[in-house]
Amino acid sequence: MPNIKIFSGSSHQDLSQKIADRLGLELGKVVTKKFSNQETCVEIGESVRGEDVYIVQSGCGEINDNLMELLIMINACKIASASRVTAVIPCFPYARQDKKDKSRAPISAKLVANMLSVAGADHIITMDLHASQIQGFFDIPVDNLYAEPAVLKWIKENISEWRNCTIVSPDAGGAKRVTSIADRLNVDFALIHKERKKANEVDRMVLVGDVKDRVAILVDDMADTCGTICHAADKLLSAGATRVYAILTHGIFSGPAISRINNACFEAVVVTNTIPQEDKMKHCSKIQIPLLHPRPTKPEVIDISMILAEAIRRTHNGESVSYLFSHVPL
Repeated sequence: MPNIKIFSGSSHQDLSQKIADRLGLELGKVVTKKFSNQETCVEIGESVRGEDVYIVQSGCGEINDNLMELLIMINACKIASASRVTAVIPCFPYARQDKKDKSRAPISAKLVANMLSVAGADHIITMDLHASQIQGFFDIPVDNLYAEPAVLKWIKENISEWRNCTIVSPDAGGAKRVTSIADRLNVDFALIHKERKKANEVDRMVLVGDVKDRVAILVDDMADTCGTICHAADKLLSAGATRVYAILTHGIFSGPAISRINNACFEAVVVTNTIPQEDKMKHCSKIQIPLLHPRPTKPEVIDISMILAEAIRRTHNGESVSYLFSHVPL
């Protein structure tokens, strides 16, 4: 693949390395440091003139620092005459602030979109956006990839009674996601209607659908403090579910999340590696990151590096990316 460079931000170097390995490329040289006043300084260590540049940076950890680092890296490549700069953002930052749901609320996801465009990004590749309308906040192309094909593969390979399961959304917003998975598995779906009094706190939950004597699989795009999915798991067991699994694309797991999962009744909480999970797995035996070809020795994460790598390869070669919406690349 000539005329392509892949650079990694500091948020998730392991994922960037996996993407580069999959494409048979070396990661580009980049040095990121902070001045004593905490300003971010980025030095791109090789020529990018006329190159197709991909910068991998996930919206996790120190989100504001990582976002600023991404903007600086995009701008550095753009003013060094890169022909095209693509930001690969597996977990999009500020994606939950996507609408004006109360007086004087900001639409921060739109602000982030503007910042990326002004910095010089020509194209965005992301995964499982919290709200698909965020694509419309950009005037540049956005490829919103889905973890769904990898999730389907994991369910079929790891849950023996998957034909007798119910796919459950922990909130009404995820109804489209679970109906799509349920249709492709040819099983039933259910959803939980929740009411929030304030952010990160659930007030009341009502289950709509039947899970009696079935395996319940909770599917969501992100879990932060895990209050919702832990309440939902209790609700499903009290409604007669035999076992409860949770499959999440972005496992943020902040604050009391790990202790909640440890005390909850999950068979397993499965996440993808859009966000680094190694530290979380040390403190929680239920968090599993199974590879698409699971090794029996130790649990790992659903690896989505091959989906992102294939999207980069197809974008670079001017091919269609729509195959990835329904298939996992081999």
